[in-house]
Amino acid sequence: MYNFKEFDSPEWRLMSQVSRPSRYCGSEWRPHEKNKKIEWEKAKLKICLAFPDVYETGMSYYGFQIIEGFINSLDLPKSRPVLADRAYCPWPDMENLMQETQTPLTSIENHKPLKDFDVIAFTLPHETAYTNILTMINSSGLALKSQDRNEDGPLIIAGGYGAYTPEVLSGFIDVFCIGEAEALLPPLLNLLEELQGQARSKKLELISKLPGFYVPLYFNDNIVERQTAEKFFTLNSMIVPSVNIVHDRAAVELFRGCGRGCRFCQAGMVGRPVRSRELDEACSSILKIINSTGWEEIGLLSLASCDYPGIENLIDELSPVLNERRAKLSLPSLRMDGFSIGLAEKLEGLRSKHGGITFAPEAGTQRLRDVINKGINEDMIIKCLNEIFSRGWERVKLYFMMGLPTETDEDLDAIAEISYRTLKLGRAMGRKRASVSVSVSGFVPKAHTPFQWEKQNSISELQEKGRRIKSKIHDRNLSIAYHEPEQTFLEGVLSRGDKRTCAVIQRAWETGARFDSWTEYFNLQRWLEAFEFCGLNPEDFTRERDENEKLAWDFINIGLTKDFLLRERHRAYEEKLTQDCYSGCAACGLNCKK
Repeated sequence: MYNFKEFDSPEWRLMSQVSRPSRYCGSEWRPHEKNKKIEWEKAKLKICLAFPDVYETGMSYYGFQIIEGFINSLDLPKSRPVLADRAYCPWPDMENLMQETQTPLTSIENHKPLKDFDVIAFTLPHETAYTNILTMINSSGLALKSQDRNEDGPLIIAGGYGAYTPEVLSGFIDVFCIGEAEALLPPLLNLLEELQGQARSKKLELISKLPGFYVPLYFNDNIVERQTAEKFFTLNSMIVPSVNIVHDRAAVELFRGCGRGCRFCQAGMVGRPVRSRELDEACSSILKIINSTGWEEIGLLSLASCDYPGIENLIDELSPVLNERRAKLSLPSLRMDGFSIGLAEKLEGLRSKHGGITFAPEAGTQRLRDVINKGINEDMIIKCLNEIFSRGWERVKLYFMMGLPTETDEDLDAIAEISYRTLKLGRAMGRKRASVSVSVSGFVPKAHTPFQWEKQNSISELQEKGRRIKSKIHDRNLSIAYHEPEQTFLEGVLSRGDKRTCAVIQRAWETGARFDSWTEYFNLQRWLEAFEFCGLNPEDFTRERDENEKLAWDFINIGLTKDFLLRERHRAYEEKLTQDCYSGCAACGLNCKK
């Protein structure tokens, strides 16, 4: 007989009153039954993985599933089982009800209050999710500030790209994990296992001595070294949600890191060195996930999946099986070169041409593409588009950025020109229903990149640039959209902030800031008032930085030397390309093994 005690949780009584109860009820399909559940009472170490956005967004985040699977695969020295559960940020309607009824935030599988876990581990996916972290901490019944928490409470740790600029959240997070989970979690969990029953302050003091961990309350100005895993975890199955999510598909990571060297890309710089999965391992993982989950699409989600050395062989190996199961492979975007054309042809049998194909030129002119070290030229772009349309594709999506260093009006106008040229090429190739959609996002200078010193465009500058591009589009088969400049501005402020921004985040949250990546909830005025309340000017964080200036994230060593980043910045202004890691070493400081 079914055990309905699973549903006897505080949140369950509120679900009939909220917009989407499915966000909180769990009831997922977990193919890997062996690791499905460790009884709460038997677990000696309990970890709640916390994602600061709603369920359907968090469940689309592949890294979140990797961490959960990796923890479940660990065997700690004393053979004490580790329980890994998950929690997501409640939507405002649920948050309000929880406050009115004094109901704590609970995990999605065991339905236990987060404050009852030993560790609450946040993933930091993007800056506009930071107020949601405060919502989750507060809804757990814990003090917002790390220094105010009880000695017997859980540790709040955080990892992900946001952890590489940790000062922005240093008032709220106990421990920042600098590096990859596969390298950081085993020593951390081993230590916590040994310290069971010890005071929170003792745990934090000892964690601060481990490589790769930044503990703000026990920091003594040492450099924190990023920890990298030689071999990354293979996920052979995935949790299947019971409802539709943003990216409703399976996923696999072919390789980690990127060697292309785009100067704007934090993920590409921080993710080095490139480490690839063996072909047999990748094929096996894909087939196991498809067979165990029932998904009919699997995304190849590495930073530049078409750079995987065995990508064509992988598609050849998988094609018969995937065709039999009517499953398809998908890539986030392709490079605009000859290799990508051949790759697209191989994908032809594994996905519909009517679904469209995506490319990311990033900039409109060759000059600006050289500035950002994109590594593609005009001939590649035109040849690629000709080949794509000749092979039957009708829908093309193009990604660009505006506000890049050295950008001129000519660079902006060229975005519209390339877009029109793409549409005309499609029609010339006989594709009467050819359509082009263009997405333009505002450039945000990110820490640990060659552009970390650059000035970010103001809101009015980005608005004017967006209007300029849109004014040149006059064809119903050519659509253009650009990211809201106000949200881009906030992202820029928080991505290069320091300890002072902690007070701003708290003030904005206290006055109602929630889900700032969601247009219907974002309110820039609330943030501007929070900066004014704290006596800060937000433009101090988007200004150009002097190359000799001490940066708030300088104590985080990701492995790349500052000399390399400065050299790349200077080469950008000289409009010089730097070879990628596949062609030769660019002397970035990692001393990668060949």
